[in-house]
Amino acid sequence: MKKNLRIVSVAAAALLAVAPVAASAVSTVNADAITSVTQLGGLTVNNGDTVNVKPNISLNTSVPQAGINAAISVSFSATVNGTTAVSNFTPGEKGSTVELKDGDKVIKDNETLNKEVSQAAAGKKFTVHLTKVGLNFGTKNANKDVTLSFPKGASATAIVNGNNVNTDSNGNLKVKLDNNGVVNLDSVDFEVTAKDFSNPIVVTWFNRTTNAPVTAGNITLYAGSDAGKMNVAQVVREAEHEYNAKGAHVVNTTSNIKEALKAMNVDVDANGWFTAPKSFTFNMTATSDVNNATATLPITVTVPNGKEVTPATVPSQSKTIMHNAYFYDKDAKRVGTDKVTRYNAVTVAMNTTTLANGISYYEVIENGKATGKYINADNIDGTKRTLKHNAYVYKTSKKRANKVVLKKGTEVTTYGGSYTFKNGKKYYKIGANTKKTYVKVANFE
Repeated sequence: MKKNLRIVSVAAAALLAVAPVAASAVSTVNADAITSVTQLGGLTVNNGDTVNVKPNISLNTSVPQAGINAAISVSFSATVNGTTAVSNFTPGEKGSTVELKDGDKVIKDNETLNKEVSQAAAGKKFTVHLTKVGLNFGTKNANKDVTLSFPKGASATAIVNGNNVNTDSNGNLKVKLDNNGVVNLDSVDFEVTAKDFSNPIVVTWFNRTTNAPVTAGNITLYAGSDAGKMNVAQVVREAEHEYNAKGAHVVNTTSNIKEALKAMNVDVDANGWFTAPKSFTFNMTATSDVNNATATLPITVTVPNGKEVTPATVPSQSKTIMHNAYFYDKDAKRVGTDKVTRYNAVTVAMNTTTLANGISYYEVIENGKATGKYINADNIDGTKRTLKHNAYVYKTSKKRANKVVLKKGTEVTTYGGSYTFKNGKKYYKIGANTKKTYVKVANFE
């Protein structure tokens, strides 16, 4: 058994700390698959770009009777203009270091890890200490001043102009990217909760008054008598007063309420005030600290003196899908397996929306209402690319579509991802029509 928990992979750290990020080789982290996630805030570049930086940390307990050892997993990801760079830290290999702390106690080896992070520790918080964390934003961001914004309770240090710089009282760390667009952090500390996934516990919602389990909730609130105003905080307080999920913590209630009201075209101001409709429904979600089990409770809010809300029709337009397209949610994660096949029409919003991955999408509109489902705009509007070689237009891998020769330097619109033909070569669809017109990807490289 390896004794050193602190050592991590040189190759993994080098992914972000040394090599520039290639837009054609995008790596991503599926946050849904991570067991315990701590999210850093944003990284604001001096040209106005915002880069989301996400450390994804999991700490699994040991299960001796099943022969399962405790394990810690650490990765960092950052997305710039649609390109995602990921730095993976693997205990037991050379490179940057990872330490796990329980107060003043430092867990340095696997034997101690198994002992200290056993099933009994499920739900307990530990501190993860990382050193030499590199983030590479590419040479296009070289020498830029940046501010990393860390969440409450997290901290970081870096060396700037030969001096140690620490996060300030607001959790911000100001640094400067180097000639390669790289920032190296000396250390980062944040909390992680140990999980025992062998534990079969489930999350159940209860009515606090009757102590009976419930699958849906109802509360009644009155709006202010003059303007019919109500505050999101009032709704949260009343909902949590009426219902609780034993052995779990409630998450995202405020944002869930705002999203529910937004779907009804009810505006919520910066201080949480809104004109209350006669009724609305939102979800309360609770997550177990022991094994990440979750349960959602839909709650209907009745407002006797609320105002009638006439659903507004969202401005929309009909667009033709030029490349088979899947649906994505607001977090840029695929929704199910349904897709819109090419050359079919779809009703979408008037403008595109840039999602968390930095890519532009159209929101799908149905019956005049926004659906929360998005389609990659590249499958509809295409992407303009400049040819680096003269190019023929093909119908199949062996037959040309016409006698046209597209000259080097010509700007061509391509649609969606590439297709691999029978000859093993990749082609882009060109032309906003149903004709079989394709150009080799190699001609753009």
